[in-house]
Amino acid sequence: MDEQTLQFYRHNAESYAAWAKEPSTRLIGFLGLLPEGGSVLELGCGAGNHAAEMLARGFALRATDGSPEMAALASHRLNHPVETMRFDELDESQAFDGVWASACLLHVPRDELGGILARIHRALKTGGVFYASFKSGDGDGRDSLGRYYNYVSTDWLRMAYASAGPWQCLSSDTSEIKSFDAAPATMLHLVMRKG
Repeated sequence: MDEQTLQFYRHNAESYAAWAKEPSTRLIGFLGLLPEGGSVLELGCGAGNHAAEMLARGFALRATDGSPEMAALASHRLNHPVETMRFDELDESQAFDGVWASACLLHVPRDELGGILARIHRALKTGGVFYASFKSGDGDGRDSLGRYYNYVSTDWLRMAYASAGPWQCLSSDTSEIKSFDAAPATMLHLVMRKG
């Protein structure tokens, strides 16, 4: 993960957690694709809003965040362990029924994203489901707060996924949001199944 971006979350954990929205409605659809009580890895769990929903629905959750401060805050809120882990530290194989990565892989440098997607592919069980969201665009850059983004198109993203292993696309759509810095953005949402 980009060091400047990581430092932003380390120094702004409390204010980011206070801003964090309700769990995405897409989470319920994602969980519906998994076996009851299945194992889920959440990358970039932030304040733990999605994690709370997964735990309440009885899933076996491994929650992670790259910021130790954010992980500690989420762990306290959830009364559940949240591990400090960068994306490039994921090293499991055939371990999870699902991987949830809401608005976090968009901080991975573009030239490193294929490698991270390959790690996620390896960590999923065969037939496992992977949700991720990204900011739409072309190229990369930083927002007004200095956070790095790998702005991507759907076509570019599909090529990155294809380089990481066989996937089946279950759904792909967009939504409009306002970011933490109040800037509008178009989000790309992909749900993929490990082939």
